[in-house]
Amino acid sequence: MSTHLTNLGRAAQFAEVDYPRCAGFMRMMFVIGMLWVIGAPSAAETCAPDNGGITLTAGFCATVFADHVGHARHLVVAPNGVIYVNTWSGRYYGEDTPPAGRFLVALQDTDGDGRADANIRFGDDARSGSTGGTGIALYQGALYAEVNDRIVRYSLPVGAIAPTAAPEVIVSGLPLTGDHPMHPFAIDVRGGLYIDLGSASNACQLQNRMPNSPGHRPCTELETRAGIWRYDASRTGQRFSPAERFATGIRNADGIAVDSTGLGIYATQHGRDQLAENWSSLYHPEQGANLPAEELLRVEAGDDFGWPECYYDDAQGKRVLAPEYGGDGGKAVGPCAGKKAPVAVFPAHWAPNDVLLYSGQQFPARYRSGAFIAFHGSWNRAPFPQGGYNVVFQPLAGDKAAGPYEVFADGFAGPVKQPGRAAHRPSGLAVGPDGALYIADDVQGRIWRVIYQGESPATRAPAAPAASETGVPVQPVGPPEGIHPDAGSEAARANVES
Repeated sequence: MSTHLTNLGRAAQFAEVDYPRCAGFMRMMFVIGMLWVIGAPSAAETCAPDNGGITLTAGFCATVFADHVGHARHLVVAPNGVIYVNTWSGRYYGEDTPPAGRFLVALQDTDGDGRADANIRFGDDARSGSTGGTGIALYQGALYAEVNDRIVRYSLPVGAIAPTAAPEVIVSGLPLTGDHPMHPFAIDVRGGLYIDLGSASNACQLQNRMPNSPGHRPCTELETRAGIWRYDASRTGQRFSPAERFATGIRNADGIAVDSTGLGIYATQHGRDQLAENWSSLYHPEQGANLPAEELLRVEAGDDFGWPECYYDDAQGKRVLAPEYGGDGGKAVGPCAGKKAPVAVFPAHWAPNDVLLYSGQQFPARYRSGAFIAFHGSWNRAPFPQGGYNVVFQPLAGDKAAGPYEVFADGFAGPVKQPGRAAHRPSGLAVGPDGALYIADDVQGRIWRVIYQGESPATRAPAAPAASETGVPVQPVGPPEGIHPDAGSEAARANVES
């Protein structure tokens, strides 16, 4: 079924809610009006001459839909066009001061010019001890959001863009320790709530991120981390436990998405860091910059993708044994031969923070059911140039790659692709009911709206590379969460105590 028909059904639902006693004719007129609003880019909508500072594939253009909303992570668009954004704060951002107000944001363009003119903040704020979150989704007319160690659900009142009542807690007690305390999630059509619980450590070492430190045997961290957990989006009062683990061996699935069937789960994997820094006798610096690959995964119940024992070597096209578990620099495979392979792979350390399976009708047909991936950008490719800081498109045929990835949008970082100096870093993706693509940035809190204006096949070209600042040395930096040698041990102790 087309997205226009899906939108018709959604509009009809809104008609039932807003006008339960209307005659059929009036209800149909309401639906037609809704489709007029959301079916295509408005005639009044024009793109910024510079696309809001980014470059795009030929035929596409962008506006800055909103700016300075906070450290915008993931976002979702309601059938009526309202955009909901989750913003984050805390140690990943140097404990800076978040914007005044609360961490969740509702944005709406009421005049069709492609820019938000309504901006309402809601939810928890810093005074309550909250640091906001990453994950956000819509399901059965309600808004779900991550806040600290919880996934909560807000009712969306008719006639208002932001909730007015306190949320219900769906799941609580999610782990917050270690290197990856964020909890991105997705909800399938049956109400399956899939939550990423990233690893507490880089490679489950006895001493996290320390040179020549071997791995824990067994890696008990896997009992509560480095995987995807499944809960019921319709049930309140659930508590985190190891029993709900859906898939394992995923170091950090910052991006999770549901495909067009409503049931297929895809996730991105942030590959491990510091092969050369921690194992200099086995890897030279260039290998450390280019290994391991980042991954797009098709996730099914019981899958094991190999972390921490294995990493994916894209030059060899296979998973190989990690040095912490007896690896010899990329030749030994061992148990990695039995771990599930990725759907597609990407350059090392680009940091895939979100994935979107495109289901809209506005973009050309070749984009439908393919994957857009937001790459936050690397910190640990020095002394070689950093990479990522872009949005790519990965063609798919079913659950397999249908060709190499293409850079769809670039230029977010500005002239310097380095952490701390990048102007913007892509972090979230969403598609609107009209098929527009929204891209969130967690540096300045900018949100772009990308639309298709048309071009001839002969002139189709990928996004132009961003202009770079020449002569700028690439300085080594540490991970954004810092280096905490006891991170893995803390997770192991937490497992014993629970």
